[in-house]
Amino acid sequence: MNIKEIIQTKAKSYFTEIQSWRRHIHSHPELSFEEHNTAQYIEDQLIKMGITKIQRMANTGVVALIGEGSKTFALRADIDALPIQEKNEVSYSSTYANKMHACGHDVHTASLLGAAKILKDLEPTLDGQIKLIFQPAEEKLPGGASILIKEGVLLNPNPRAIIGQHVHPPLEVGKVGFKSGKYMASADEIYLMIIGKGGHAALPNNLVDPLIVVSQLIMSLQTIISRSADPKMPSVLSFGKIYSDGGATNVIPDKIHLEGTFRTFDETWRKQAHQQIKHMVHQVCETYGASYELDIKVGYPNLYNHPEETEKCKNLAIEYLGEDQVVDLPMRTSAEDFAFYSHEIPACFYRLGTGNKAKGIVSPVHTPTFDIDENALELGAGLMAYIAYHRLQN
Repeated sequence: MNIKEIIQTKAKSYFTEIQSWRRHIHSHPELSFEEHNTAQYIEDQLIKMGITKIQRMANTGVVALIGEGSKTFALRADIDALPIQEKNEVSYSSTYANKMHACGHDVHTASLLGAAKILKDLEPTLDGQIKLIFQPAEEKLPGGASILIKEGVLLNPNPRAIIGQHVHPPLEVGKVGFKSGKYMASADEIYLMIIGKGGHAALPNNLVDPLIVVSQLIMSLQTIISRSADPKMPSVLSFGKIYSDGGATNVIPDKIHLEGTFRTFDETWRKQAHQQIKHMVHQVCETYGASYELDIKVGYPNLYNHPEETEKCKNLAIEYLGEDQVVDLPMRTSAEDFAFYSHEIPACFYRLGTGNKAKGIVSPVHTPTFDIDENALELGAGLMAYIAYHRLQN
């Protein structure tokens, strides 16, 4: 058998084990920076495979090496869950209240464990080292990727490139998708408190109404996107939460809080937009006689899929699956902390089809009914191993 047939056969034979890993992790979700049991479980499985070069990083991250040699290629999976109450009635439902693997990180972790098992079997034929990165806290700022990088995860040995995969319910099981270049947006969080002078709603002339200020700001801030952003470069400024300290039908509160997100694909424009947001908040508040407190939390950068690396990975996927099973993806304004790796070394982040309309498996990520067609696990493990094996050879 050639290497493709060998890896496909191994992925098929290990399917039940990969499925059991996924179901265990799904049943025992842990939130960002709290993945202590998950990390131990991952480490235990790696040891059972005979993988001994293992270290903990970022407290709950697990990093391991397979093979020997000067060349290194990295594979990454995220391991944290979301604060969501699961509604699926399956044997492997979350056993913890208000915690759920609703973004598929259980799938990512099990797939990487499966790839590790396959690559460990092939270790004598590897032309270098595979670095396995089981990363914590993708779902929470500052992002586990940024911490791992600061702690040296891309050093000693230094990977020549890195890949990661993510579940994609809109894509039918058996398919994968790629997008070269700018793929996912940066994501910053905006926290704003407008401070006015509250009082009786019947006497607005004696007050500084923070509701009026916030209303004006929400509309004015949108002009940053419509009139300052390059129309060819997608940008989003959205506010999802408004609340007051006090207030009633006849009481104007002193303070209004506003929370939102700013997303784009250009790092230079991103910084300029931050300055424009600050300037506009100052100007509007000054006009109405209000004061403010503004905090823009700088989040994940835009995710850039290195064109050459992505083309090579896409071609390997076509070899492994067939051209009709590999699709091109559009840009997305959602964000991912894998982006941090993509600004350090050549990176490719692709999508793994997990949906099955015929079976009714269609719920999107970040919902309490999200689930996958578990046949995706065989592909998730096998393709990762196949790409890694060949990227070391070339």
